[in-house]
Amino acid sequence: MIRSNRTRRATLKARTRTNRAANRINRRGNGSLQTHALAQGLTVRDAKSMVGTLRKTAKKLNITGTEHRVHAGRRMRTTHRYTPAQVAQICVVYRPRKPAFKAAAARLALAA
Repeated sequence: MIRSNRTRRATLKARTRTNRAANRINRRGNGSLQTHALAQGLTVRDAKSMVGTLRKTAKKLNITGTEHRVHAGRRMRTTHRYTPAQVAQICVVYRPRKPAFKAAAARLALAA
């Protein structure tokens, strides 16, 4: 594949992922922590990394979100969805080191 096309496709893919996550949150009014992180433009790998710490921070603050059952392969799995206001509360306490995470946390804190 031509390098310029590869770059364009990667850019489009990232933009699509971000927009879909943001639209899902706007439509439902809530979303998983990873959905909130993806809506701020993080990559999937970075979002997963950030979300682990956000979950620990949410547990400290006793913010549970709402439970939902989702299909994961052949099994059902319980997940938690959070409103933008809950995510903002979590991000106020969250103290990241990586600059990309700092920027995303700041945007999430203002999103509510």
